[in-house]
Amino acid sequence: MAALIWLVASALLAAAEALTGDFFLLMLAGGALATAGVTAITDFPVWVDAVIFGVLSISLLLGVRPMLLRRFSKPPQIQIGVEALSGKQALVLEEVAEHGGQIRLEDGDVWTARPLDTTEVYPPGTTVTVMQIDGATAVVWRGL
Repeated sequence: MAALIWLVASALLAAAEALTGDFFLLMLAGGALATAGVTAITDFPVWVDAVIFGVLSISLLLGVRPMLLRRFSKPPQIQIGVEALSGKQALVLEEVAEHGGQIRLEDGDVWTARPLDTTEVYPPGTTVTVMQIDGATAVVWRGL
């Protein structure tokens, strides 16, 4: 009877893991499943079953979970295209004002530009930061 309880606990923990996805409950489910197996072939008292469950679960949490987290973690998203331009430094080539101007990015690309704050004007030679790309125009800001 105790083995059936551990087996049901294992199934419930594994089902709950589907809601969280952090491999914590799955390690507890593994401990409960192994305890169900041990309980089915032995006649240990309940407190021994609890110790077996605790030792196995902690072993899984410390030994297997870190490997699973590394294996299934998402790699950092690499920005490509115009998304990668935000935050880049640029040099003003032609005065950047509300209605236009030109900048040269660090990699040498030349873009039309306008200031983030439309009341500002950046003279040639000013270093600015690309805040966003609006169509084919870089929106820049001089900062502090």
